[in-house]
Amino acid sequence: MDQMKHYKAGDAEYPQRLKNISGRPRNLYVLGRLPEENRLSVAIIGARDCSEYGKYVARELGTVLGGSGIAVISGMARGIDGISQEAALNAGGSSFGVLGCGVDVCYPKENRQLYERLKLSGGILSEYPPGSPALACHFPPRNRIVSGLADVVVVIEARVKSGTLITVDMALEQGREVYVVPGRVTDRLSDGCNRLIKQGAGILLSPEEFLRELLEGEIGRVAARNLSGRREAGKAPVREQRRDKAEAERGELAAVLGVLDFTPQTPEQIRAGLPGEYQDMKIVTCLMRLCMDGRALQVSPGRFCRAGG
Repeated sequence: MDQMKHYKAGDAEYPQRLKNISGRPRNLYVLGRLPEENRLSVAIIGARDCSEYGKYVARELGTVLGGSGIAVISGMARGIDGISQEAALNAGGSSFGVLGCGVDVCYPKENRQLYERLKLSGGILSEYPPGSPALACHFPPRNRIVSGLADVVVVIEARVKSGTLITVDMALEQGREVYVVPGRVTDRLSDGCNRLIKQGAGILLSPEEFLRELLEGEIGRVAARNLSGRREAGKAPVREQRRDKAEAERGELAAVLGVLDFTPQTPEQIRAGLPGEYQDMKIVTCLMRLCMDGRALQVSPGRFCRAGG
């Protein structure tokens, strides 16, 4: 196998973008390299069974970002993910794929060529040990890494109930900017995108305009602050703050677990059952943590229940 690197959460080389997210992966396995800390990165996510319109936008956006030196982050899935990543590489840029299996497992197999190219012009990343199969339960948690590694998340085609929208929830909880490509009101693949726009997400009208906003506008200022924060991170670790944060997270997990039962519920239903002091917590991130720990299950996109004994 190609030379694999293994980073632990406490390592100096561990990505700064991931150090401050809730539920940061304890381990990160990498083929190729990690995204550069001081280079802008954009996550492009969307439907696997995308339309020709979605394919076109993903290809155009990946080309513009890759050609401008901005890293493209995605999940190497078929559809929007793989198309945008391949376009970025074709434009001479870099891209990074976060897998729901071991980094030595190419999934889906049809993206073998992209998998090999990512190792040379970017990286393949996973929190799962080498040899781990591509299980359905692995994919929702990996999405927090996709959004966590990015400064901005762009959604190209998503149904109302889809894993893509769970990734958006994680991105918002992580403080990432979210942009959406609008679609026709009669197109079910655009229902999720159009609903996000109604809820206040940014609108991507053209790759070129988005690039200008990313480099010069408000998105750029937010990203610049994030970059500056990453440069300062880790200079003087404050153990007491970390301990307080860990205790708070344990309390949040216990509160969510107390609301879960064996009847699937949406995050909104679970939040409604929480005590008042937990109403503003990052509910989706906590649910992903519980799923990773084997204490909860995601039975369908956006519905969770307690794991059986």
